[in-house]
Amino acid sequence: MPAEVSSASPASPPLTERQEARRRRILHASAQLASRGGFDAVQMREVAESSQVALGTLYRYFPSKVHLLVATMQDQLEHMHGTLRKKPPQGESAAERVAETLMRAFRALQREPHLADAMVRALTFADRSVSPEVDQVSRQTTVIILDAMGLENPTPEQLSAVRVIEHTWHSALITWLSGRASIAQVKIDIETVCRLIDLTSPETHE
Repeated sequence: MPAEVSSASPASPPLTERQEARRRRILHASAQLASRGGFDAVQMREVAESSQVALGTLYRYFPSKVHLLVATMQDQLEHMHGTLRKKPPQGESAAERVAETLMRAFRALQREPHLADAMVRALTFADRSVSPEVDQVSRQTTVIILDAMGLENPTPEQLSAVRVIEHTWHSALITWLSGRASIAQVKIDIETVCRLIDLTSPETHE
C-alpha cells in the first residue's frame, strides 16, 4: 500500500511545469481561504480569482470544492512530511516515534483550526468520485507513519496496525474539532493506539 504520492491523480498524465505551478497556486488559494473562514469560506469563484485562473480551468483541475479541499489536505500532509524529514522524531521505540510524529502533525493543524476543519469536513463529505484524492491522503499518511517507524517493507500485520492508527488519528481530529476531546485526551488516544506497532512487530512473534 505505501507508495510515493505524485502531485497528480494516479490515472492522470504528469503535469507540465506550467500546469504544476497553476495547481500549486490553486491549492495555496484554497488553504488561505479555508484558514480565514473554514469550509464555507472556500468558494470556487474566489479560489479562481485568488489563484488567477479561469473558473473553467479550476473545475478541470478540481471538479468540486470537496475534491479541492481533500487535495489541499494531501498537500498539507506532504508539506508536513518534508518538515518531519528535516527534523525526525527522537523516540527510542517505533511506537514512540509514530506518536510523536502524529502529535506534531496534529499541533500543526491545531495552529490552523479553520483550515483543519475545512479539510476534515471535506474528507467526511467525500463520495466515490473523490476516491483518488482520498486515497492520496491515506497513502501520504501511511508513508509518514512508516517513515517514523523506520520501515520500508512492512508486514501485512504492521500495515493493518498502520490503518488502525490512521483511523484513530482521523477520529481524534474530528472529536477535537467538534469540541468533544481535549488535546490531552487526543495525546492519550494516539499513544495508546500506537502500542499496536509493538504488538505487530515480527520480533514479538518470535
